[in-house]
Amino acid sequence: MIKNNSISIKQIDAVLAPITEATGIPNIAYTDENYFAFERDQILAKTWVCIGFASDLHKNSYVKPITFMNMPLLAMRNRDGKLEVFHNVCSHRGMKLVHEAGEIQGVIRCPYHSWTYNLDGDLKGTPHVGGIDVHKDERFKCEKHGLKAIRSAIWMDMIFINISGDAPDFNQHIAPLTERWQPFLGDNGYDLMRSALTSSNLEITVKSNWKLPVENYCEAYHLPWVHPSLNTYSRLEDHYNIMFEGRFAGQGSTAYRLAETVDTTLPKFPSWPADKLQHAEYVALFPNVLLGIQADHAFAMMIEPISAEETVEHLRVFYVGDDAISDKYAECRKATVESWRIVFGEDIDAVEGMQKGRHSQGFTGGVFSPEMDLPTHYFQTWLAQQLKNIEDEA
Repeated sequence: MIKNNSISIKQIDAVLAPITEATGIPNIAYTDENYFAFERDQILAKTWVCIGFASDLHKNSYVKPITFMNMPLLAMRNRDGKLEVFHNVCSHRGMKLVHEAGEIQGVIRCPYHSWTYNLDGDLKGTPHVGGIDVHKDERFKCEKHGLKAIRSAIWMDMIFINISGDAPDFNQHIAPLTERWQPFLGDNGYDLMRSALTSSNLEITVKSNWKLPVENYCEAYHLPWVHPSLNTYSRLEDHYNIMFEGRFAGQGSTAYRLAETVDTTLPKFPSWPADKLQHAEYVALFPNVLLGIQADHAFAMMIEPISAEETVEHLRVFYVGDDAISDKYAECRKATVESWRIVFGEDIDAVEGMQKGRHSQGFTGGVFSPEMDLPTHYFQTWLAQQLKNIEDEA
């Protein structure tokens, strides 16, 4: 049994079994705070996880504190516009440094002993470090004690971090998805994405473990009962499963409706095939990102784990080109965001209901439909394989 993890090897192997024989991940992985911390340090820390959106740091010299699974982090855009992520603690005695987002005119100052850092994370001031009025001391090297940087990358406005520092390069990590979507988005589709920040954001708090929104997103099986309106035109039979490269899973639709008003429709990605305007794909990038592309917009949702039984879903919608975020298309954008508000809102009861069920001694992980649950099982096998790897390394 893995240290600090109460899931047995037998239970891990049961998840990794063929889907017709598999049992789902045990309840404790959804309800236990100790497991929540274990998962952060041993699974999520070893890959690329999303912690926020770069556009939230909307000017140079701007900082934003972020708490990731109880770990204090700090996203900083320096005076030249470079965005980096650091541990949000003073190198001296571990005091949390920044509590609110905002522009920094001078330096970041620790409220405990007044040590200061510039926006590149360098330690610049150490008052009385060598005694009264001795602010520099050759026995103490400031250059060795700056803020601790975390490996980071920006893609599709999302800030990704790799806490362990040893995951494969992010470009390599995301390449299979960008290659899959190249026929739809072309070479410049990501560069054309624009967010109308005042009307393109959505946050939903759900009383569930972070994994359940991901599992729910991966499959279309629940559409007829959870999304009856959506199912009237994008029916269950209009969907297909998506699974590839061990870390991407979801669903596609061949019956997406373009967002439109009486007089206009949103601009479309110029590379999107004219014969596939009703195609859309919805892919989870493991562990905590949900992505969607349609001919006239895209979206990214960060799944933020708050505790073992609370999650916040952060949605950002992106439109195609500068004109798409002008007043001309305001009603189309409003309709688009409202449609997703309804869809993701309809999922709340389902996800929270599953969370409540994880406290039942009569449920031990569940089973899978051999056809309809393939993407969900794919996600669970990814998690189980990470646990298997930990055991093999022990």
